[in-house]
Amino acid sequence: MMTKKANDIFLESSQNHKLKTIIHSNCLKDCFKYENPKNTPKTDDDLLNDIMRVSKETCSITLTQKMYSLNGAYDVSTITRHFGSWNNALRKAGLESGNIVNYTDEELFENILNIWQFKGKQPVRKDLAFPPSKISQSPYNRRFHSWITAIKEFVNYANDKNIEVDKNDCVNGANMKCPGRDPSLRLRYQVLKRDNFSCCQCGASPAKDPSV
Repeated sequence: MMTKKANDIFLESSQNHKLKTIIHSNCLKDCFKYENPKNTPKTDDDLLNDIMRVSKETCSITLTQKMYSLNGAYDVSTITRHFGSWNNALRKAGLESGNIVNYTDEELFENILNIWQFKGKQPVRKDLAFPPSKISQSPYNRRFHSWITAIKEFVNYANDKNIEVDKNDCVNGANMKCPGRDPSLRLRYQVLKRDNFSCCQCGASPAKDPSV
């Protein structure tokens, strides 16, 4: 007959063996995985990596706070506390700010022209989410109320002045009279459109080869 102490030791040993059996059985189905408590301090790298993850998954280089809130793993307030502001966090992550509201018309039109040149044809709304676009759809909606209106306004702006450029002068560039600064958007649009958004000498264009 076992003593009381021996009996307690036997029961404890049996319980431990039973617990190990249960753990082993569960592990065969779905192994245990450690997760940090929700209140564990987050590092800057943790936050930046998650911002870049959301940017990649949403195919957006202009990540807004609302977009991140819907897809991110952390609270926006946590990120702003770490970096001082949301825009600072985006810059640290190598992204463009998604909250700029004071774009000029020329900046909005130049972004359209850059996409148009890259595609070799009129851009559509979804093109704003991919490079070379640096501006998201929201600023266009705020300024023009719709993407269609923005495109029409750009075309009207670009065609406002009838700029005639001799194609032969464009090829060599020797006889072409250029202003002392970068060509205006209107001039760029006229020349690119005239030459089908391709190089006059070799025919190369980003629409044919994205590396151009």
